[in-house]
Amino acid sequence: MRSRDYSRDVLAPAARTRPAPPPEVELEPDLVVEEVATGFCGAVVGAEHSAVTLEDRHGARRVFPLEPGAFLLEGRRVTLVRPRRAAPAASSRTASGSLVVAGHRARVARASRIYVEGVHDAALVERVWGDDLRIEGVVVESLDGVDELPAVVETFRAGPGRRLGVLVDHLVPGSKESRIAAAVVGEHVLVTGHPYIDIWQAVKPASIGIRAWPTVPRGEPWKEGVCRALGVAEPGDLWRRVLASVDSYTDLEVGLLGAVERLIDFVTA
Repeated sequence: MRSRDYSRDVLAPAARTRPAPPPEVELEPDLVVEEVATGFCGAVVGAEHSAVTLEDRHGARRVFPLEPGAFLLEGRRVTLVRPRRAAPAASSRTASGSLVVAGHRARVARASRIYVEGVHDAALVERVWGDDLRIEGVVVESLDGVDELPAVVETFRAGPGRRLGVLVDHLVPGSKESRIAAAVVGEHVLVTGHPYIDIWQAVKPASIGIRAWPTVPRGEPWKEGVCRALGVAEPGDLWRRVLASVDSYTDLEVGLLGAVERLIDFVTA
């Protein structure tokens, strides 16, 4: 009697052939694709680190995450990816444009401080000026809104060698912010600001992949209105994309750059 070959597990399921993953397609302006989940079809008008902005033939825009196989191109499912770039050489400048100081350690924190309105402001300042601030020993702290400023200034007790710099949003003549700022400035307290409604607007639209920041109707919360106009569900999602799009000072508007540089010069003088 002939022996049988039991080397293969006869109880194992038949081998299955895994489908090949969708091909990757690099993003390029005016590439027309369809988002699978929603059926939204449009041309690529902007891109950032993890999302793409599409515009349909009616001018409506939506922002979609760059997920595997999430789009159709000429009827085929594809994965959209950002254009690949060669790794840049080590930069001799910081994100703020200052020269890198090789081998320099962060100094012990100064008594002087810079305050900003909120956590988003602090994150953006850290992203661009963080290296400079550590070298100078300047700590950045956040307020919970500009209404807290008078109490903070009183508690801080600024004086010689203990200066206080404050960055305020929407610092324009006649605004609430300008009135509060005027009440607290002094020899050792400097308040600067930018004209934008929120720190988000200080990031150039082109860096985020949009043509312009949306106009939000008066009375509607600005961040929620911007998210609605750009097709983003949550402000937190959009903020992460905004912050990720900032690589250096070139991604920021001049109105913010000048305000922060003045504060750094003031508290380190």
